[in-house]
Amino acid sequence: MPPYAKKSLGQHFLKHDHICDRIAALVQASADDWIIEIGPGPGALTRAVERLPHARLFLLEKDDRFARERQQEAAGNTQAILTDALRFPWARLSPARSWKIIGNLPYNVASPMIWDMAAQCRALRRAAFMVQKEVGQRLAAAPGNGHYGALSVWVQSYWKPRMEFVVGPGAFSPPPKVDSAVLSFAPLPQENLPRHPEALARLIKLFFQQRRKQLGSIARRAPWPGVPEALEVAGIDARLRPEQLTVADFQRICDGWSWGIAQYNGPSGNMEMDEEKDCTAKS
Repeated sequence: MPPYAKKSLGQHFLKHDHICDRIAALVQASADDWIIEIGPGPGALTRAVERLPHARLFLLEKDDRFARERQQEAAGNTQAILTDALRFPWARLSPARSWKIIGNLPYNVASPMIWDMAAQCRALRRAAFMVQKEVGQRLAAAPGNGHYGALSVWVQSYWKPRMEFVVGPGAFSPPPKVDSAVLSFAPLPQENLPRHPEALARLIKLFFQQRRKQLGSIARRAPWPGVPEALEVAGIDARLRPEQLTVADFQRICDGWSWGIAQYNGPSGNMEMDEEKDCTAKS
């Protein structure tokens, strides 16, 4: 009998080993990798990852029944953590380790989770996630595409996403009502990352809330000073619409927004997994 899925947690469990193997292969695991899986559930993807070379595997599971089950069945270098991945301190992962992240993400939290990870997880070497197909299209969209928006610009400011393949509802139990997509992510070089992340986040949300309007009109009605001047400093045509700008364009606007830079600063931190305190599931 298939495991009971909690609708409140957005659970849809993968059924086919060959799909799990394809997803796991996307992290390009090596013997020194410390891998984090988000939402392992009954463990189909976990078992695929355990077959790959790696140093450690940590399972972040919000559902206590699966956290206990995964710990009971874990390989020697696998540990489960009963936690909500939305609250995980990604910024504190130690860059001294080679971190890879993988997961079949619940539809209802995939966007905010990836938004946070992209900005906070500077120690990431590679990631692979299954998400709702529409979310995947937004993550990978280019300027001028109807799916291109704030999520696209934000994530692509930190990572290079690639749409790998689409998975139909029949691969899950229970089956969702829409298709899913699997994407891989590679971090951008440090020198390409936003210098003022909180200011950038505010700007792209402002512009894409009114994506059909011209940039100049949006800037003049902004709730903060200096946005029209930032467009001018960046050399951006105020008659364009947000969906026509590249990721680099948005970063240039942000760099020219002196008021926003003075007001907003991003968080920082550093953490290495503690195998005794942080990586054992609570019963």
